Amino acid sequence: MPAKRELTMRQIRQMLRLHRDGVSAREIGRTLGAARSTVQDNLRRAAAAGLAWPLDAELTDDVLEQRLFARAGVRSGFRRRSEPDWAALARELKRAGVNLMVLWEEYRDGHPDGYGYSRFCDLFREFERRLSPVMRQHHAAGDKVFVDYSGKKIGIVDPETGVVRDAEIFVAVLGASNYTYAEASWTQTLPDWIGAHVRLFRFLGGVPRLVVPDNLKSGVHKASFYDPEINRSYGMMAAHYGVGVLPARPRKPRDKAKVEAGVRFAQSYILGRLRHQTFFSLGEVNAAIAVMLGRINGRVMRRLGVSRQDLFASVERPALKPLPETDYEFAEWRLARVGLDYHVEVQSFLYSVPHSLIREQVDVRITTRTIEVFHRGRRVAAHQRRYGGRRHGTDPDHMPSAHRRYAEWTPERFRRWARSIGPSTEGLVVAVLANRPHPEQGFRTCLGVLRLFKGLDPARAETVSARAVEIGALNYKSIASILANKLDRSSRQTENAAVIDHPNVRGPGYFH
Repeated sequence: MPAKRELTMRQIRQMLRLHRDGVSAREIGRTLGAARSTVQDNLRRAAAAGLAWPLDAELTDDVLEQRLFARAGVRSGFRRRSEPDWAALARELKRAGVNLMVLWEEYRDGHPDGYGYSRFCDLFREFERRLSPVMRQHHAAGDKVFVDYSGKKIGIVDPETGVVRDAEIFVAVLGASNYTYAEASWTQTLPDWIGAHVRLFRFLGGVPRLVVPDNLKSGVHKASFYDPEINRSYGMMAAHYGVGVLPARPRKPRDKAKVEAGVRFAQSYILGRLRHQTFFSLGEVNAAIAVMLGRINGRVMRRLGVSRQDLFASVERPALKPLPETDYEFAEWRLARVGLDYHVEVQSFLYSVPHSLIREQVDVRITTRTIEVFHRGRRVAAHQRRYGGRRHGTDPDHMPSAHRRYAEWTPERFRRWARSIGPSTEGLVVAVLANRPHPEQGFRTCLGVLRLFKGLDPARAETVSARAVEIGALNYKSIASILANKLDRSSRQTENAAVIDHPNVRGPGYFH
């Protein structure tokens, strides 16, 4: 009996990416909302199948599923001895693979009569307590970057109207070096949120292992410890850069202390120093923020004795993964269901898919230039995005040679349905179908209109149909507007009204 699969193919892809980045099975389970044993079982299956991240771009969900599921101190006195440079040790501790045992062994190599391991650790903890809370957190170099929006905003004046519009402040802080990035954007919506990440990675010149957002709605759909559902577009950006996304847990301040401290510092250092300046564009604000960032990152941290810039260059920058060859292009992902006319709708425009996918659920990837449609991880259609012209973008290869899958939906059936209401309604259906390059493209409109007339007095439906044909209103919205605004009745009143002939009624010649 085959083992029960509890993870979706999309979750398994995310599991493999996080496992490649060194995330534990327990942590992966928390991220995916699955038991650790389930994650371990799927990892064993992946290893047995020879699967590891990154997966082949041509590996569809079907093929992936088939391959996975086919068949434990030294004691010492307390007298004061040779003191190490605690600040230097704190900096070294941020390097990958370095811990207190390693640092103590190096210390004893140079000072054989120095402190024992236990006392060494106690003294280091005392030094740590004198550091700021954000510096006390231990994060390996290149491990995490914490991201969030500041609660404070900055005003930008429209030079033409004088109206002040507030801009958001995005802040990111690297875990090991406290190296800080900030920028202004108009909104916290998905395009600005993902664009800020793209510019962040470009600023760093590399990519950390994990991004820790503060459960922002733009990046995380559901704020839950057990199921932090990552926005699909955000997840695709993370996959492009090979970075894992690990949202901070709700009501767990220690998870996000680094970015919260960075946000507070950025607010006081950046906004405090810019409060007397007037800005007229987003570009002006970001140019001023860049100057402030140079000062923040070049400022020596008092206890550690080095700047964020120095710590980043010496410790964290070498640990970052290289950037991909190209920046991520923002793409919005949506779920859609293929209509009877084998098209999916994106912002009032319709794009065809193979007719065999009628009624199937598909993923639509939307960029400024293209519309791509995916079914079970495989791209089935690609179109140039339409902003004007005809509503339908139809690939002839997607059209059926015969309408086997939906034989009951034919132009004749719609005509019979309309004829049962009246001749004007039948005329409207004929006009709608004739107005499309392919009759099937009018099925959606006909179906909507006939359902709109359901329960309506046939005489009223006939009047609305006649009015729609008369003014050329051959789409659903226009016909619904005629009905809702009773334009058919006003038409009848106009037609039946007698023409008044009176000396006091002035004709158009009066005004010349």
